[in-house]
Amino acid sequence: MTPLAHLVAMPVRAYRLLLSPWVGHGCRFQPTCSAYALEALERHGAVKGGYLMVHRLCRCHPWGGHGYDPVPGADPDFDRAHHP
Repeated sequence: MTPLAHLVAMPVRAYRLLLSPWVGHGCRFQPTCSAYALEALERHGAVKGGYLMVHRLCRCHPWGGHGYDPVPGADPDFDRAHHP
């Protein structure tokens, strides 16, 4: 992970450590938004990974969908089936 991506990941890691145990485990997506954010930052760096992270968080609401939603590039079979 790039140094800038590490900086962007710090609030996500803090959330997972401090708030996630209190919020509960009711995430609509698999992987969870925080796991998705860390993987996006690892895989795509701070700029694109940060964009993917914010885009996912904006979809995390009762009308925003649910189910399996991997980081682009993490599951080639899923990417091929949903983004021809």
